[in-house]
Amino acid sequence: MNDLSNDIKNLAPKDYLYFILTAIAAVPVWLAANSFVHAINVHEDEAVATAVTMCFFAGVFLGRYLVSTWTSKLKALPAGLVILLSVLIVVSIIGLFLHAEYPFEGRGALNILLYWIPFVILSVSLGILIKIVRAVTQNQLSEAQSLAAHNKSELHLLQSQLSPHFLFNTLNNMYGLSITQHEKVPPLLLKLSDLLRYSIYDATEIFAPLKDEMAYVSNYIDFEKIRLGDRLVLSTDFETITRDDIKIAPMLLIVFIENAFKHSKNTAEPKIFIDIQLKIWADSILFSIKNSCGVSLEDDELINKHSGFGLANVNKRLELLYAGQHELQIKNEANSYQVILQLKMK
Repeated sequence: MNDLSNDIKNLAPKDYLYFILTAIAAVPVWLAANSFVHAINVHEDEAVATAVTMCFFAGVFLGRYLVSTWTSKLKALPAGLVILLSVLIVVSIIGLFLHAEYPFEGRGALNILLYWIPFVILSVSLGILIKIVRAVTQNQLSEAQSLAAHNKSELHLLQSQLSPHFLFNTLNNMYGLSITQHEKVPPLLLKLSDLLRYSIYDATEIFAPLKDEMAYVSNYIDFEKIRLGDRLVLSTDFETITRDDIKIAPMLLIVFIENAFKHSKNTAEPKIFIDIQLKIWADSILFSIKNSCGVSLEDDELINKHSGFGLANVNKRLELLYAGQHELQIKNEANSYQVILQLKMK
C-alpha cells in the first residue's frame, strides 16, 4: 500500500493530465460502446461495454507506444501515413456497423472475430494518429522555442554592440575637437553622458517606448549641433509622441542618423544638409532621413566602407524583429543619400 502511495506521489503533472483526459474521454466511449452492444443484443451489456472501453484505450495506448520512438524527431505530418490511418479508422467503423447489421447466422466465433479485428485496428490506428499529430506539434513547438531563444540571444548580442560602436565613433570625433576647438568638449561630455545612460540602462529591452527613443535621438542631434556648429543646416519634423504603448526596437533609428551625420560631414562642402522626419500613420512608424554627400556609391559599398557594422547590424535586427513587417528603401544619388523606413507599430 505504501509503495502504491509513493508511486502516485511521484507521478509527473503530465501523467496526471493523461489520467484526467482518459477518464473524461472514457465516458462518451463507454456510452457509445454500451449502445452498440445493446443494439446487437449482447447479454450483460454494461459489463461488456466496460470491457470494450478498457480494451479501446489499451489499443490507443498501444498504438501510441508502437510509434513513440519513431515520432521523437518527426517535424512534419507524413501525409501518406495520416491518410492511410484515417482510411483504416473510417473503414473499421463502417465494418463494425455493417457486421452488426448483417451478422453471420450460427457462426458465433466468426462473428466475434469480425467484431474484434476492426475494433483493434480502429483503436490502434487512432492511437498512432494521435501520437503522430501530438509529436509533430510538440517538435515544431520545441523547434520554434529554440529558434526564438537563439534569436533573442542574437538580438542581445547585436544590441550590446551598438553602444561601443557609437562610443568609438564619438570619442574619435571628440579627440579632434579637443585639439582644434577644445571649448566645445565640456558640453559635449555632458550630452555624451545622457546618451550613454540611455543606451546602457534604458535600451536593454527588445522594444522600448518610441517617445524615449525620440528623446534619445533629439539628444544626439543636440550633440551634433554643438560639434558641427554653423556648418550644419538641419531640418527636423518629428510628430509629438506622448503614448507609452507605441514601441520600437531601441537604438534602431540612431544608426541611420549617425551615418547621415558621418557621410555629410566628410564632404568638402562648407555646409552640411540633413533633413529628418518621423510620423505615425495608421499602425506604422514612418521614418525618413536625407543628407548631403559628396560621392555616389553602390549601397553595399557605402555600407561596407563607411558605416562600420552599424547598418549591417540594424539590417539583421530588422530581419529578426520586423520580419515581413518593415520596408527599407535607400536612395543613393549624386549629391544626396536618403533612407526611408516603414515599421509595423509594436
